[in-house]
Formats: sequence, C-alpha cells, structure tokens
Amino acid sequence: QVQLVESGGGLVQAGGSLRLSCAASGSIVSINAMGWSRQAPGKQRELVASITSGGTTDYVDSVKGRFTISRDNAKNTVYLQMNSLKPEDTAVYYCKIRLVPVGYYYGKDYWGNGTLVTVSS
Repeated sequence: QVQLVESGGGLVQAGGSLRLSCAASGSIVSINAMGWSRQAPGKQRELVASITSGGTTDYVDSVKGRFTISRDNAKNTVYLQMNSLKPEDTAVYYCKIRLVPVGYYYGKDYWGNGTLVTVSS
C-alpha cells in the first residue's frame, strides 16, 4: 500500500506565497519523477512543475520565475513553493509521484487527493 498526503493549500491574497507538500509513504522501493498538476474550475488539469530523480526541473510557462519545485528524497516528499500568486493560480493542486512499489519492477503513477489553493484579488 502506498499513500500520498498533501498539505499546504489555503486562501491567500494576490502577491502572497504558499508552500505545498506531498509525502509518499508505504511499501516503496524507489521514487522516480515527482510533480504537481492543477485543475481550475471548468478547465482541464495541467502539469505545473516536475522534477526528476536527478533533480532536473521543468515548469509550465505561466509559473516560471514564481514557482519552485523541490524534493527531499530522505523524506519521500515533494514541495511546491509558490510566490507572487495570482488569482489565475486558483485551482486544486495535485501531486503525482512515479514510484516502484514493493513487489513491482517498474514505476507506477500515484496521485494525491488534491489541495485547494485560492488566490483573492
């Protein structure tokens, strides 16, 4: 069994900051890529940021220079530091982790339940 637990969402004024966390626990052999996606009301889910096992990061253009993704491999945790937040960042944010669970020889994708981020103008 593998569980992803997200935290850090909430209500913030435009220009403010929030830090999201997502911790994986359970029977895990190894963790590969980690990332954050978001889904705003009436819109499709989009990948916001990702980080490889080697630490290479990638961002959607709309958050470049404002968001920073990082990971703590010892804690099986991925973070998303969000600065200079805008009302259009309002969405439910989901973490996704590709990991190899015990008993498997290939990676599987696991999703968090989502955490709501609301940015007021």
